[in-house]
Amino acid sequence: MAVAHIVEPQALPAGQPPRKRWTRAECELLELHGFLRGRFELIDGELIDKMGKNQPHIVWLALIQNWFERFFAGRVLAEATMDVSPVDAPTSEPQPDLMVLRSPIVSFLARRPRPADVQLLIEVADTSVGFDSTIKAGLYARAGIADYWVVDINARRLLVFREPLSGSYQSITQYGAAENVSPLAAPEASLRIDDILPTEN
Repeated sequence: MAVAHIVEPQALPAGQPPRKRWTRAECELLELHGFLRGRFELIDGELIDKMGKNQPHIVWLALIQNWFERFFAGRVLAEATMDVSPVDAPTSEPQPDLMVLRSPIVSFLARRPRPADVQLLIEVADTSVGFDSTIKAGLYARAGIADYWVVDINARRLLVFREPLSGSYQSITQYGAAENVSPLAAPEASLRIDDILPTEN
């Protein structure tokens, strides 16, 4: 009779099942023929399902957008696709929740914003904090985005990524609900985190 024994994790076979990495050109072809429906973004060759947002997420995103419109009127673009660095462009096409642009949004009727057009990127995260803080942060750092914010809904905090260098951010600062932060593009504007993440009355 066989005797059972413990198998150490390192003794298990390595590897993962084959995965298809997509390019922007392939995704455009799928969309053209109606095979790609819904809201997706392409990140590092993988199609990420931009799941439907719940009501609190929708309200918080609107509050954030309203605050930024006070200081960057006509230059705040929500949930739009942008270009990234040349090294990432063939396999990545992110859709940040908010972009603050250097020019009015009407300047982008015929083209997507490029990294040089962007002053600030914001992702509002409930289930995607880890992804937004690592994979997306690297993508935006390689694109040279100087100011990248992740609004962590569940922890009621703001993560601010700055000083991109060699594909990563050298400065990552956490702000709690009672703290204030200013965008690099508007140092005179002071945002209190509670103002964009209010609790329900």
